[in-house]
Amino acid sequence: MTNTTNWTEKHRPKYFADIKGQEEAIGKIREFLNKIKRGGKQKAVVLHGPPGTGKTAVVYAAANETNSELFELNASDLRNNEKLKEVLKPATEQASLTKKGKIILVDEIDGISEDDKGGLPELIELIDTTSHPMIMTANDIWNKKFSGLRKITDNIKFREIDYKTIKEVMIDILRREKKFIDGDVLTNIAIKARGDIRAAINDLQMAASLPDPSKILIDERNKETDIFSALRMIFKGKPNNTTLKLLDSVNKPIDEILLWIEENIPAEYSGVELAKAYDALSKVDIFRKRIHRQQYWRFLVYQNALLSYGISSAKKNEKTGFTNYKKPTRILKMWLNNQKIEKKKTIAKKYAKYVHVGEKRALKEFSTIKQFLLKPDVQKELRLSEDEIEYLNKNE
Repeated sequence: MTNTTNWTEKHRPKYFADIKGQEEAIGKIREFLNKIKRGGKQKAVVLHGPPGTGKTAVVYAAANETNSELFELNASDLRNNEKLKEVLKPATEQASLTKKGKIILVDEIDGISEDDKGGLPELIELIDTTSHPMIMTANDIWNKKFSGLRKITDNIKFREIDYKTIKEVMIDILRREKKFIDGDVLTNIAIKARGDIRAAINDLQMAASLPDPSKILIDERNKETDIFSALRMIFKGKPNNTTLKLLDSVNKPIDEILLWIEENIPAEYSGVELAKAYDALSKVDIFRKRIHRQQYWRFLVYQNALLSYGISSAKKNEKTGFTNYKKPTRILKMWLNNQKIEKKKTIAKKYAKYVHVGEKRALKEFSTIKQFLLKPDVQKELRLSEDEIEYLNKNE
């Protein structure tokens, strides 16, 4: 490569206007910084979303926009409260010597594990006392270890960047580098980046270094897709080969994905589109039953294709705008039913042990022995929990 400078650093956006595809998040960051300027109480925000979507770049731009010194730390370097006190605490207290203001960036807080000695509690305490706005970045803010942090911060979502926007960014970089790459090659790079603009720029730099950029071999990112991203791609995007393989990267059972899609179809489709989508869904159900009843596993490919490509192609045109997708109510009902079954099993297990019979027999005869189990002295003898007693009383 003739130029060893990394293009992701060389072409890092300097101001908010240079950042593409995250306009909503930028608006919220502006609002946060303005509130602090006016004496607002909220001192910290967490920017969260998939890697390569511009979280760190936005913080650099925010520092330039506000003429602020940027004090940057990676959370993996702050693994315990001693380190936090030693490095981060002074930064939160000291004013900038050369700039108008100061912004504290704690990058990749996913790096603080639950086992770290006091890392997160100390960070939360520093947020309460800091004199400067603190911006943190994370891939997954919904991890249970961040429950305390979420209560005291604004949480700003960064979304995967559309491949068309990624392509526009790459074209702009090529213009500045005085290079040309065919549009089809750029489209291929943009699609296979799967919303990760940093990965796309790295691939672009590699392609530009080749005698024939079209010869670049790019493996599609082996990146798990969350259910909300998958729904957006199916309901809003143009159906293509990527759509066909989309559900393979969603870390959920196919039956649960089906329920998510079923629940949210009416939020995106209406009229003829709605009818076509439900028709595709009904065919999915037919193949699903054949697979389970007759063990025709070769039908899996048709089931997945109809559930992704089939429902995506029900719409006439690509859709824009934000849709708030909802968790399927049927999953909640299934969960409640499973909870009931679990209580029934634990009661039967205690009864079986007490009367020296098999657990399967106790479950089989549960309707018969239930009246016996309703007696308070029996419940006490079996040491039934309050939840188990409540289950027996409700299902009397």
